[in-house]
Amino acid sequence: MGPRALAITSEISQVGGPTLTHGNDAAVYLVHFGNVAALIDAGCGRATDRLLQNIEAAGVSPEQIRHLLLTHCHYDHSGAAADLRQRFGWPVAIHALEAEYLENGDNQVSAASWYGDHLAPCPVDIRIADGDRFSLGDRSIQAIHIPGHSPGSLAYLVESEGRRVVFAQDVHGPLHPALLSKRSDYQQSLRKLEALAADILCEGHYGVFFGRAAIAGFIERFVED
Repeated sequence: MGPRALAITSEISQVGGPTLTHGNDAAVYLVHFGNVAALIDAGCGRATDRLLQNIEAAGVSPEQIRHLLLTHCHYDHSGAAADLRQRFGWPVAIHALEAEYLENGDNQVSAASWYGDHLAPCPVDIRIADGDRFSLGDRSIQAIHIPGHSPGSLAYLVESEGRRVVFAQDVHGPLHPALLSKRSDYQQSLRKLEALAADILCEGHYGVFFGRAAIAGFIERFVED
């Protein structure tokens, strides 16, 4: 399998995931505005060289990446963060509520133990709060706190080609005490995601959804009456 990236818009690509990098990887997305870029999530760390090849295939060099934005601390999303930070100096950003789990390499809260692996401890450069924005050239990416699946789960919102694009990795859950999940927060977060009225939803395990009706239909699958 040669390097490849899946275009979502002319500025956004999927560069990681089970069919692109490693079977344990959640989706990894690349946002490329002008000559600068941000990576959203990092995969588990078992196929980082392949991930980098896919980033290059999307027309981005590692030197152009300004932010490594994590949606939460779970191993399939954050396992490669320590390696990427060490190799390229990319600032790692995660919600403040989950920074300690990433820095300590917590194998339970990160679910690394579910995969029979360990989470590489990673220093956190930016502790995110709800509403924080990250500059990318003359544009920005906004962080939105959507707790429930994990305490510090985040979505990231950008506009590309006149469309609102939201990266909300584990909309589907799961919820589990070991992950510090909270059902009431999760249900509120699902409604918060719906209210964003996004045109494109980039999920972590279920793919990419285009159009508000398709996005609402997906989110509603997990809403309890």
